[in-house]
Amino acid sequence: MTRIERVIQRIHRGMADGAWPPGARIWSIRTAAAELGLSKNTVAEAYDRMVALGQLEARVGSGYYVPVSARRERLPKALSVAQAVDAVSLLREQLVRQYEVRVGEGRPPHDWAGTPEFRPPSGSRRSREDNEVHGYGNPWGFAPLREYLARHLADLRIQAEPEQILTTMGANHALDLIARQLLEPGDTVLVDSPGYYPLFAKLHLSGVQIIGVRRLIDGPDIEDLNAKAARYRPKIFFTQSQAHNPTGGSMSLPTGHRILLAAAQHRFQVVEEDPFADILPADAPRLANLDQLERVIYVGTFSKTLSAGLRVGYLACHSTLARSLCDLKMLTIASSGDIAERMLYDFIACGHYLKHLRKLRTQVALATERSLEILRDLKLDVFCEPSGCFYLWVYLHPGDHEERLVREASERSIFIAPGRLFMPDRTSTRPAMRLNIAYAAHPKFIEFMRHRGR
Repeated sequence: MTRIERVIQRIHRGMADGAWPPGARIWSIRTAAAELGLSKNTVAEAYDRMVALGQLEARVGSGYYVPVSARRERLPKALSVAQAVDAVSLLREQLVRQYEVRVGEGRPPHDWAGTPEFRPPSGSRRSREDNEVHGYGNPWGFAPLREYLARHLADLRIQAEPEQILTTMGANHALDLIARQLLEPGDTVLVDSPGYYPLFAKLHLSGVQIIGVRRLIDGPDIEDLNAKAARYRPKIFFTQSQAHNPTGGSMSLPTGHRILLAAAQHRFQVVEEDPFADILPADAPRLANLDQLERVIYVGTFSKTLSAGLRVGYLACHSTLARSLCDLKMLTIASSGDIAERMLYDFIACGHYLKHLRKLRTQVALATERSLEILRDLKLDVFCEPSGCFYLWVYLHPGDHEERLVREASERSIFIAPGRLFMPDRTSTRPAMRLNIAYAAHPKFIEFMRHRGR
């Protein structure tokens, strides 16, 4: 928490506790600075922010007051157990961020993120590009970025022309477009189990039946996949082949071949998410490079490897489907944000993204090694050693319960992602949690888990 945020939180606490009811005059800037041990400039900036948001009133020559219309509200509290084991609440916590220790977080910390900047056109380019920069943009996406993505996919041995590539507002937007275009209420789909929980919620909204396919260390269980495909006749199988969220495991080449054989036999399409592609080996087996986008739709994103706030992702598929998805994108959101895509392309073209990826690979490797050491010390088992992503699937001690873990952690402001939320049927045979390697070394989390293991 920054110094300014500390001031704002303290003033809100005084309002919530009744020390400063509606209409009351709060501390002067000088008094607040002395009480909180901060500079007057810091306090003044905090007060200005609260005034701008209507949380305080500034009266010239008099001071700062709680607005008369202000309601007496309690400060945000930690999520209840009932909320914490709900998918929407888990997603909300990752966006609102109430907890101090965030081992259940799906994203990397801010200091692992890249920082692209927007630079408007200058000089002779300004008159020509101003209208483009401030317009909606092409619904297909920023053309130079799509050309870069075609070259990038070629490095992954996936042959795709720019007209087969559609930019999106992150991977979740790509998944939403695919579900809207290809699925109808009552259809059946297969998903990884455990798997990507926001996808489950998205599919439930579409009125689709979701069937889980057991995830093994080397990818989906092929026997389970074939049995359920024969029984349920799914339209799509959604999976993450490499650096799987939440287990961290990766698909082997033989498993990939068998998935595509099952898809051909049972006539379903495959949607392959690959959010960590940019920090993984280019020659890692992927369904899209085995299939070359005939039956596979490939989904990529920059949210995990660069910045979640940038909201840039993409999908690649055969050209006929790409045109239909582009039309759907145009009807629903017009375009996916031309400025963000230009910022990203600039960051790539200047070589900054490549430097950032080199640093990120090192951070991930070191954090993974450290996390595994901590878990060994805590005598906690893991599903597998992760292969270049942020996640470990950690089994709880025998006799432990996910709900109890979430409740006790919540009381200590520790955010836990319980395992059953990643199961499409919300049941699991062995209690577990998803652990983000970037936060596993936090002393408060280590002490909490050590105390529980006694």
